[in-house]
Amino acid sequence: MTAPLPAEWAPHRAVWVGWPSHAEYWFEPFEQARDEVEGLVRALAGPGREQVRLMVGAPELAEGVRARFADLANVEVVPGVFGDVWLRDTGPLFWAGSKTAAAFRFNGWGEKYVMPGDETVAEQIGVHSGATLSWNDFVMEGGSLDHDGEGTVLTTRQCLLNPNRNPSWNQDEAVATAALAAAVGAKKVLWLGDGLLNDHTDGHVDNLARFVAPGVVACPIAWGRNDPNAEVYDAVARDLSVMTDAAGRKIHVLRIPSPGLVLDEDERPIPASHMNFLIANGAVIVPTYGDDRAADMACQALKEAFPDREIIPLPSNAILTGGGSFHCISQQEPE
Repeated sequence: MTAPLPAEWAPHRAVWVGWPSHAEYWFEPFEQARDEVEGLVRALAGPGREQVRLMVGAPELAEGVRARFADLANVEVVPGVFGDVWLRDTGPLFWAGSKTAAAFRFNGWGEKYVMPGDETVAEQIGVHSGATLSWNDFVMEGGSLDHDGEGTVLTTRQCLLNPNRNPSWNQDEAVATAALAAAVGAKKVLWLGDGLLNDHTDGHVDNLARFVAPGVVACPIAWGRNDPNAEVYDAVARDLSVMTDAAGRKIHVLRIPSPGLVLDEDERPIPASHMNFLIANGAVIVPTYGDDRAADMACQALKEAFPDREIIPLPSNAILTGGGSFHCISQQEPE
């Protein structure tokens, strides 16, 4: 039987972060995105925290990035090749000890964003980390799952059962559940419905609901009158409240204020989420989007969930223009 993947709060030997490497994918926010990723890296590399493996998507950039972080001994710049920074989705998922990892086919989020090199990221990370990859013959991104370390997996039907990923699954939860059992040791899959409005990942769960402890799942509550995802958030909370995990515990739902309505340059709602936090050794890094009150309340709620970790809010507006935030651009190697 396949062992369950460790929970993200388990100790890490390292964490991977993707460095924005291609200005043509970012346009005007490119330098601001780099500044925001630098802030994340420096928070992760704080005393007693993480060995950071900073993957640069074009080898010729490596020397300049090394100079940028020359003051941090525990930041390793890894030259690589990728289309964009979303290592949570393109990289492998590591088991305890990080000697082995699960890898999956990647098709550019349902063939919407196919960029050269992304399909090879899992292999590159496996080679550099020394992990043996266990390849699975289906399409999946790491951000479409969240797990509690005991075999309970959270996901959304909108993404995992989307015919643009694995049409042969034909919307069949049982088939997908069996695939996850074999691939990542899922003992029970908790199926949610839709993700955030205009989420080009087709509803990744790491923007919607996250385990913060066994039997405890955080999900948003609407902030402000015009929150475009208010109904989705309430539906998620209702669904979770009647679920149990793989150990038979009833799920406790922790509601955390959303960032509210966040608009892009064309005045369209974009999928900003405090749920895209990154659990690190000794810290939780929380993305913020300009509303200090919403961010402060979200951080207070997360402090209740993680009383033994420092809660660090950092801006992520520019990273969000690329489609995600801190969780999306990272991947941990557990001890």
